[in-house]
Amino acid sequence: MRAQVSWTLVLAAFLAFPPFQRERVEEMGFGQIFRIERMRVDPALTQALRSRWDAESSAFAFPWGHMILSLEDVSRITGLRVYGRAVSGYTYPCYRALAERLLDLPVERRYSLVPRVALQESLGLFEAGKNAGESEDECLVRLARVSRRELASEPGPQADLDLRRFLVLFLGRLLFATRGDAVHCRFLPLLEDLGEVGGYAWGAAFLAHQFDGLSASERQTSTSGFYPFLQVWAYLHLPALRRGDLTRLGFVPIARRWDSRRDTRHLADQLECLQEAIDSYPYLDVVWQPYLGEGDEGQPWLVQARPYFGRFFDYETTSYRLRQ
Repeated sequence: MRAQVSWTLVLAAFLAFPPFQRERVEEMGFGQIFRIERMRVDPALTQALRSRWDAESSAFAFPWGHMILSLEDVSRITGLRVYGRAVSGYTYPCYRALAERLLDLPVERRYSLVPRVALQESLGLFEAGKNAGESEDECLVRLARVSRRELASEPGPQADLDLRRFLVLFLGRLLFATRGDAVHCRFLPLLEDLGEVGGYAWGAAFLAHQFDGLSASERQTSTSGFYPFLQVWAYLHLPALRRGDLTRLGFVPIARRWDSRRDTRHLADQLECLQEAIDSYPYLDVVWQPYLGEGDEGQPWLVQARPYFGRFFDYETTSYRLRQ
């Protein structure tokens, strides 16, 4: 799946960064994402969840009741910050001048899209595909090694350019991916001052993106973006579906603890079995509060996030309202 390939590319660029650049990414609140093991995509589970999505209530409609995605889910599963300034701002009719100044890259004729290949190549990711007989780990090591040759090794204007290019790839192809090949420039104004990037509530924006993607056309069966979030959400709340294995107990963020089970059946057969399993799911096996007993140790981002837990999230305005 495209999302899995995008994750490998973004991870390779992150690993290629010198230590001072990785520290900057950590300070922005994105470091936890890159500690998560690359997970096998489970398209059958994603499609089964999408088919249960009720756009009117912005929740999954299951036989036992409605279940929602929450800010606590985002914070605990991904490690993203759900507090801070809103990820919003002025939408430019043309991003050409901004992209040329901040990325030193051209934009396409629609004036808002950076060609994906040009963006990848600016980070040294020239040969993105796996070679014959190459494992995923070997491919990741090779991509990181080649990318490292193209990246600035010391702080300065070139290092800032590298970091902005990386963040546009990370945000546009992973966290907030949309359909299509090019990468949108809509986050670029927020990246002009790199010292301010960590002050935004990227986790809240990520949740809004999840709601928006799930509420898209019913003909769209897959989801864009960071697919482990939905998969791990299902592992935690619906363990009897047996789609994931808890292999690394105690790791944080919680997505690091899980591996996807390999299912060799045809996608249609998997989906049919999952739909039947959900219809007959034992009510007592539904986990409504999967984080009971979870502490904050090793998760400093949770301390400031706690005031937002247990609140209703309005994705259309990306605002918070006390649950009635």
